[in-house]
Amino acid sequence: MTTTPTPDTRFDGRVVAITGGAGDIGLATARHLGRQGATVALLDVDAAKLQAATTSLEADGIRASSWHCDVTDESAVDGVVAAITERHGVIRHLFNNAGIQGAFRPVLEYPADDFVAVHRVNVLGAFLVLRAFARHMAANGGGSVVNMASMAAVGGPPNMIAYASSKAAILGMTQVASKDLAPHGIRVNAISPAFMGPGFMWTRQVELQAAAGSQYYDGDPAVVAEQMIGAVPLRRYGSVDEVPAAVAFLLGDGASYITGINVPIAGGIL
Repeated sequence: MTTTPTPDTRFDGRVVAITGGAGDIGLATARHLGRQGATVALLDVDAAKLQAATTSLEADGIRASSWHCDVTDESAVDGVVAAITERHGVIRHLFNNAGIQGAFRPVLEYPADDFVAVHRVNVLGAFLVLRAFARHMAANGGGSVVNMASMAAVGGPPNMIAYASSKAAILGMTQVASKDLAPHGIRVNAISPAFMGPGFMWTRQVELQAAAGSQYYDGDPAVVAEQMIGAVPLRRYGSVDEVPAAVAFLLGDGASYITGINVPIAGGIL
């Protein structure tokens, strides 16, 4: 006798905000949560990609809305929280995912303007988003947050000082926020993906590490790809579709006694 699987509706009736929602990981997470009943509000600075992402979700029967927002603009972030609330009601969950990778250069050559730009989006933007949504959650009975960090924060990859240090800041932000927001019933955790592919980010990273010229990677992107995969115990890069389940777990009630931690999604890299 065959049985029909019970639908997973753990986020039924809940509103989840996702920054960087038009990107690969943001969209994959939105689709995963939407299939579990969530109403997903996607925030992104790229209006065209944002609309396309929302349209694709709606075509799958997922309740979704798009919000053009620069996460480094304090008034814009505060305004979009109010606008999402007006349309959908109380926001219980946040995936604080927006970020940029920046240049690949050794420290002696790293451009200061790029360093500032990366930290402006990845650190200031993440803080403004976290604070705005946490204020809303604190006033409405609590919630949960997942911040996007990276294994770059703990592994110290060469030629990535801006990105690695910005993601290290996210880990510190997560730990402090988990303590400050605990009295308000808000849990804050982080995830740290390592090599994710295929796609733009994987190809860009391989090509730019090859071009950076260092003792750590070959000058041929194909060889660099092999070197990176060789550093992963599972001997493959991860798929963006392997990220959303971890986000869903940390946001959901199954993780109700978990806060202040970082979960590597890294194929065994420590």
